[in-house]
Amino acid sequence: MTRSSHSSQQPQQKLFARTLSSASKTTLFSALLVVATTSSLSALELYVSPAGDDAAAGTKDTPFLTPAHARDHVRKSSALGKEPVTVHLAAGTYYLPEALRLGAEDSGTKEAQVIWQGESDGKVILSGARPLKLSWKEYKDGIYQAQTPAGLNIDQLFVNGELEHMARYPNYDPKIAVYNGYAADAFSPERAANWKNPAGGYIHAIHAHHWGGYHYRITGKNKKNEVQYEGGWQNNRQMGMHKSHRFVENIFEELDAPREWFHDAKTNTLYYYPPEGTDLKTASFEIALLPHLVEVAGTQESPAKHIHFKDISFRQTARTFMETKEPLLRSDWTIYRGGAVFFKGAEDCSIADSEFTQIGGNAIFASHYNRRLSITGSHIHGVGASGVCFVGSPDTVRNPLFEYNETQSLKDIDLTPGPKSDDYPADSIVDDCLIHNLSTVEKQATGVQISMAKGISIRHCSIYDIGRAGINFSEGTFGGHLIEFCDVFDTVRETGDHGSFNSWGRDRFWHLKDCPPEKLPEISKLDTEKCIIRNNRWRCDHGWDIDLDDGSSHYEIYNNLCLRGGIKLREGFNRHVYNNITVNNTLHPHVWYKYCGDRVHHNIWMGRYRPARIKTWDSEVNHNFFSSEVDQKAFAENGWDTESTSGDPQFIDPANGDYRVAETSPALKAGFKNFPMDQFGVKKPSLKAIARTPQLPPYKHQGNAKGAARRQVVRWLGGMFTSLAGEEFSAFGVNKEKGGLLINRLALSSPLAGAKLQAEDVIQTINGKPVKDKASLQKAIAGLKEGDKVEIGYVRFQNSQKLSFTHP
Repeated sequence: MTRSSHSSQQPQQKLFARTLSSASKTTLFSALLVVATTSSLSALELYVSPAGDDAAAGTKDTPFLTPAHARDHVRKSSALGKEPVTVHLAAGTYYLPEALRLGAEDSGTKEAQVIWQGESDGKVILSGARPLKLSWKEYKDGIYQAQTPAGLNIDQLFVNGELEHMARYPNYDPKIAVYNGYAADAFSPERAANWKNPAGGYIHAIHAHHWGGYHYRITGKNKKNEVQYEGGWQNNRQMGMHKSHRFVENIFEELDAPREWFHDAKTNTLYYYPPEGTDLKTASFEIALLPHLVEVAGTQESPAKHIHFKDISFRQTARTFMETKEPLLRSDWTIYRGGAVFFKGAEDCSIADSEFTQIGGNAIFASHYNRRLSITGSHIHGVGASGVCFVGSPDTVRNPLFEYNETQSLKDIDLTPGPKSDDYPADSIVDDCLIHNLSTVEKQATGVQISMAKGISIRHCSIYDIGRAGINFSEGTFGGHLIEFCDVFDTVRETGDHGSFNSWGRDRFWHLKDCPPEKLPEISKLDTEKCIIRNNRWRCDHGWDIDLDDGSSHYEIYNNLCLRGGIKLREGFNRHVYNNITVNNTLHPHVWYKYCGDRVHHNIWMGRYRPARIKTWDSEVNHNFFSSEVDQKAFAENGWDTESTSGDPQFIDPANGDYRVAETSPALKAGFKNFPMDQFGVKKPSLKAIARTPQLPPYKHQGNAKGAARRQVVRWLGGMFTSLAGEEFSAFGVNKEKGGLLINRLALSSPLAGAKLQAEDVIQTINGKPVKDKASLQKAIAGLKEGDKVEIGYVRFQNSQKLSFTHP
């Protein structure tokens, strides 16, 4: 070991601050990125190497072998809290037998930090895998077999450092976005008839409405070859599997393609189909065993403090999809509280300039009480679930509800503002990180997930190639978040009805019964502070660029460049949206409350608004700029955009991503202000050199394009219907494949009204026959006569229901 008057690593102290507005005060917070050591203190420096010896002295010349031994040595020293401590990790792979656990007893102080420092520029690997020495022999049809040690449960196999595929059907195809291959007959009786014993296999399936996914463990099959299984708890809105987006894996009989493998735990035999050119005698084989690599865990009363990780590659952790069980508040999310690096009860800790890859579950998870964590300059990719998660305790929330359809009454709720305790993450930052290729296993996953947390900042991050949203705010509690200068695109690749940014705010006020509408705006402030989304670039090709869903309230959204999906605002209060550009798209107002207090102005829109279930038009939507006069005037009769203008915005260089407008642009006269177009995404040179940027859409000034054609009206039994289109699928919670007929109006004398159907119900079936347009309706009702029983399948408030009546 080495003691010196100052550490060889002298982190530079950087503090950032920003001001957040709330109803009564301005809150200023600072988050510690890397805190400076004090040169006047002596310092303890230890060294660890894969070629070291735990019986050695821990010096540079005689290093320890394991990080755990270095931790124990530091604990026994008198250095902690008195002098800076640096544990130097030499280049190489450290196969951890268990997670490196650090607690309050391993803490530093502001003046005496504890730093775990990787040497050799990212060549230090902390691995949750175990290498195997195998002797291979030919099995059949290009497949080889080898005996493994007893007692292994192999979940992930790495050959020459590359992740291989469990035997699966259909086979892996990188060109297919959803699951890299799916099939409706994935576990059909006909398919299962070929399986001798599928127990231990897995079913993976997208949610019926594309809201995430499900995972099941196969327990066997019956005499009819019907597969039996358990699981499905990974989605909090149980609606069953998608009929075709599904696949199975870990089935021996499906081992039929190069790079596939199967492990028979009963006979301790590993089967592998090597790709052409693989030399099994020299190839390396590793299996992932650990779900966590590092755990920093203290308590709120005795937190783990001032512990930092720098220049380390965290790799090869086990998948955790069958442990993703805990429901989050009134959403379709469940969560697994864990990750390759896990924080709980930590303060002023950080991860800097590090890499996370080949991670089976979440990469980084901050659970319950945490303060001033920072994740900076890091590369997070090849991750089975989410990149970075900040998730507090539901015990901090007043009147929490967990299932989407649960409601409560005004008389029953606590009207005290704010959380009940401090058991949640706060005042933390994810800055200058490259985050991509996530949700490779779990589809209820995102780049950065925030739930029951406060004051989290996401800055200068490039986030892309994700099955669901790039950034997700789950419910409104407790707000105060900031997203700025991020580049988020190629998201919602496998799910649906989401956005590159996705949020909801199903807090105390949402669907509150017996509450006068004029009281809701004030109640909506109880759980959340204002969130800010500014100076970002977004592109979502399968949803909205910015998607504020059910109840998302108290947002300030400005200076955003939206390249494809526009901005959606649904069912919330006090959203201030201004000075944004939506290329070839527009504003999507869905289900707005009366008294919502939304203000939408000085934006550049390139299309008429696309409202869904709007009944009130009392919001301040004006002084915007449209590329078409027809679009600008489309809602003037409702009092919107009466003073807005239109014309050619005169973008400077849209082909190269510069959507600033020229000095002669009429948009400037309308009040729009240019904002920088060259500050999106990562800044760190090594990350910027490898980061992708979004594909830029072709732009053509639309002029005075004609509006959308009117839809056909369908009439039946005193009801007036239209087919669903566009935004309505999302607004009514209806799968596009099933569709339906929206009830626009019902006569009081209609037998449909007598059967308790009502306007805004969506009829999907009549006597089991699908209806989605005039032709299918006529086919379904053909032959019906007086006295016949009519069974209606319909959707109300996003719930499928049935009723029946006697045909008149």
